[in-house]
Amino acid sequence: MNASSSTSSSGLQFTHPYLAVVLGGGFTGMLAAAALSEHADVIVVERDRLPRTPALPTDLPRARHAHLLTTDGARIIESLLPGTVERWLAEGARRIPLPAGLLGMPPQRPLRRGPRTQHLIACSRDLLDRAIRERVPALYGVSVLETTEAEQLTGTAEHVTGVRVRDTVTGETYRLDADLVVDATGRHSTTPRRLTGLGLPAAHEEVVDAGVVCATRIFRAPAGAENCPPITVGSDAGGTAPGRSATLVPIEGGRWLVTLSGAGNDGPSQHAGRFVPFARGIPNSVIGDLIADAEPLSEVRLSRDSANRRRRYEQLRSWPTGFVALGGAVATFNPDYGQGLSIAAHGAAALRDALRRHGLDDPLLARGLQRSIARIIQAPWTLATSQALLSSPGTTGARFPSASKLVRDTAQRVLHSAVVRPPVCRAYVDIATPAVPVARLLRPAPDGSPDAVSSPGPAASPASSSQTSGDSAALSAVPTASAPASRRLPRRLGLGPAALRRIGGTGKRKPAG
Repeated sequence: MNASSSTSSSGLQFTHPYLAVVLGGGFTGMLAAAALSEHADVIVVERDRLPRTPALPTDLPRARHAHLLTTDGARIIESLLPGTVERWLAEGARRIPLPAGLLGMPPQRPLRRGPRTQHLIACSRDLLDRAIRERVPALYGVSVLETTEAEQLTGTAEHVTGVRVRDTVTGETYRLDADLVVDATGRHSTTPRRLTGLGLPAAHEEVVDAGVVCATRIFRAPAGAENCPPITVGSDAGGTAPGRSATLVPIEGGRWLVTLSGAGNDGPSQHAGRFVPFARGIPNSVIGDLIADAEPLSEVRLSRDSANRRRRYEQLRSWPTGFVALGGAVATFNPDYGQGLSIAAHGAAALRDALRRHGLDDPLLARGLQRSIARIIQAPWTLATSQALLSSPGTTGARFPSASKLVRDTAQRVLHSAVVRPPVCRAYVDIATPAVPVARLLRPAPDGSPDAVSSPGPAASPASSSQTSGDSAALSAVPTASAPASRRLPRRLGLGPAALRRIGGTGKRKPAG
């Protein structure tokens, strides 16, 4: 299928008969590029210069708050980029068994240990990103255009044919013609404006904002405490007001990453002297006590942009061929819920599986994939927004039906039970990340207990129909691909690969496949 290699006037080398452009060189964009690299040349368009070296131990990057990657997300990433988990672990990331390795301490509940059923990858966001950022551009057919930003999509409301970009250093603008454009630009995506510019109606946007403020600081772990397990504590979430919470994550380099959160007038401050007192003001003050005498390595970084936001692209009556949006470009969440990384991984896996099943030139690919992304997002969205709407009187956004109260109340009972009951922990992690429908939380346990869920066995994820056991080796295992559905799409309409790749209007031709 590959065409002979050719090089454009801009120095980009083409080796496939198809070309895909990914907007955004972050976590989601690089995973999307890895998924696409089997089927097309890929150009990743990134507004900034990508870091070439690890972040300083005292540096807090933009994605600064605590991030934990679940077993399911790590397994998907490993299937896209084999060796990534090993790289994380070699550079200091830790594999944390759940619930045995996680200290989650609801008020007035004892902690008991249980068998290992799930894992988390604990490290800095810099390490998570860097391992992927260094591997993807080395893949066959993948190029990165740094200091370049997308200005507008080209084409029509029926078919996107590429994107017009601008070099942020020279100001030069030019067009990249593509068979598929992927928006992976995250929370601040301008796709709604770009689509209306093509003549499409505006997509409905849901925003649920509890006014949560997050503050993060890095500390040097005291001698002997480098292997402290991740800890999360908070006020009783069953109350009527949003509570304070704190999370401590051990990261590479013998450091602790601590994130505090609260809402309204009870949010954390950027003032360094108020960080520890805020943590000690939580009913369970274990994190505040731990960091009281620890050496701070960074300043306090504050974030107020924590609204849950979802763009309902799947509800549009029509959707252009040649364009999809993934990850944070479709839905972003309050950082407290920690769902973004796994949703990005599931989205990339859905892209990979759709391409393997239907091919890049299928005119129904983009529409079907956008609906798949919506299904992936649905369960985490319901869980996150139900809790925000029903626990915070000041939450802004559309009100959900009374069923949301059932979801919220069930989730709270599950959270209390998850720490001490491993099957419940496994089920909750599955729901909080996009592996299975939220309805699974509502199933009663076989013993009829009100605060547990049934454990019916492994649930299929969008990227894999297998779920491994909790042993530590399972995290690096590549999943078996799901069998394609027996139903076949209608006959393709003959939209072959673009034979002409014009960059900057040079008319440089790429051999047709």
